[in-house]
Amino acid sequence: MNTDTIQIWHGNISAENAHYQSYWRVLDADEQAHAGRIKIDLLHKRYVEVHGRLRNILAQTLNESPEKIKINKAEHGKPYLPDTPELAFNLSHSADTLVIAVGWNCQLGVDIESCKPRASLAGLVEKCFAEEEIAYWNKLPEAQKILEFYRFWTRKEAFVKATGRGIGLGLNRCVINPENQAKFLRVPVDYGPASIWHIHELAFGLGICNALVTDKDIAGFRLMDF
Repeated sequence: MNTDTIQIWHGNISAENAHYQSYWRVLDADEQAHAGRIKIDLLHKRYVEVHGRLRNILAQTLNESPEKIKINKAEHGKPYLPDTPELAFNLSHSADTLVIAVGWNCQLGVDIESCKPRASLAGLVEKCFAEEEIAYWNKLPEAQKILEFYRFWTRKEAFVKATGRGIGLGLNRCVINPENQAKFLRVPVDYGPASIWHIHELAFGLGICNALVTDKDIAGFRLMDF
């Protein structure tokens, strides 16, 4: 794997019984225990498949057995590889669509969302967007507001996932430039200048918004289907 390239895997989560055991076998004890606490069958199978697929991808990248890979969690819950900390990874899924990003020597976060109407969009904008973003969104024609909400939302989510803090960091503190949505205007001071963070959007089809955020400029992507 070229260490200047981000590897992007994407596809559908099947949650089929035929593959369940193969994914279950590669999970560690903590992952199996977590899966056992999920009582809704579909969600249980999705969890097992998502984390099994992740382990298989990491194993392929590292040329190791998936069940032998040790995955720890940082202070705020972001998973990392204690034996190979220079390999960064992150995943996101929305309904049955899954994306996994893997890269070297960087911080990265990925988010994917189905762009569906929600009655609470305006309230979320007021709560989670910064002043510049709110002004931009409020001026949009109604027909554009759903798509643009999710474009901003996925960028913010990808950033807070890249930092390892999650939404507790405050989505309104990472501010996207409405005039150039590949750039941040501001990020929390603990994470360096906004200029070091890069936003990338990938084409996964109509009705799906996504964003990948990295703390370094990258040479390119390698896109792969499951």
